[in-house]
Amino acid sequence: MQIKANGIMLEVEEFGPKDGIPLILIRGLGSQLIHWPQNFYRGLGLRGYRTIIFDNRDMGLSQRCPAPGVSGKATDILAALGRGETPKAAYGLDDMARDVVGLMDALGIARAHIFGISMGGGIGQILAGEHADRLLSATLVMTSARLRDPGNLQKMLSWPATREQAQDNWVAGHAFWGTPGYPVSEAEMRTEAALAWDRGWSDEAENRQILAIMALSDRREALSRVALPCYVIHGADDALVPPDQGREIAELVPGAALDIIDGMGHVITPLLAPIIIDKLDAFIRRIP
Repeated sequence: MQIKANGIMLEVEEFGPKDGIPLILIRGLGSQLIHWPQNFYRGLGLRGYRTIIFDNRDMGLSQRCPAPGVSGKATDILAALGRGETPKAAYGLDDMARDVVGLMDALGIARAHIFGISMGGGIGQILAGEHADRLLSATLVMTSARLRDPGNLQKMLSWPATREQAQDNWVAGHAFWGTPGYPVSEAEMRTEAALAWDRGWSDEAENRQILAIMALSDRREALSRVALPCYVIHGADDALVPPDQGREIAELVPGAALDIIDGMGHVITPLLAPIIIDKLDAFIRRIP
């Protein structure tokens, strides 16, 4: 369903009881709500959580958010970086955090638990620091207090692709940053990539999200002031965001819990989902 939040339209789906424990799942760079394993959000619903998933702005069925004077073309971004310039961003992760707050307002949710992965974990850090009054807890997964690494982000720039090329790229990506201990088949990867392309993948929109990450400030000082139950989950085999980055967040946030999961890379797969559900549920149930 389409919901207006923070002045834009977001594609949203809900699972679990309407009067359940509110839990909002926040996706990472360039991904869509369909990238959550079904057994993950449905399993959380069965545990009593009002589980909300959505397409971030600029992706999937949510509203595109270009801005005058901002190019999402990889060639233009690389040219600017080559000139020593910081490319202008159409929006920031703080805007995406306000999207989550606006989504809560539209759904009548005063406070919620959040679960953010990768870029979504960056959004979660902003929510925990600047919108703590709207949160019950923050679970930050496979993310970093220093997401804006320009060298890493340059390698992740997106280029125009056909449906078949998008499938090939998704398979190649999994080979690098996937989850080796809880794998998915190539056929599953190709089906997922094709569905994402059909729903509304855009190289320029994905690059606008990269520009938003590039504009993100170092969050280390802000994290040291977080006064909210926080849980950090990271993969021991994460090749994209090393596990030391997760450990750093857990050390910075007062009282944060930490789990480094063997065999986990930079994706939550259907095989990994039940383990994450158990850990997340146990963490939330322990909160006074």
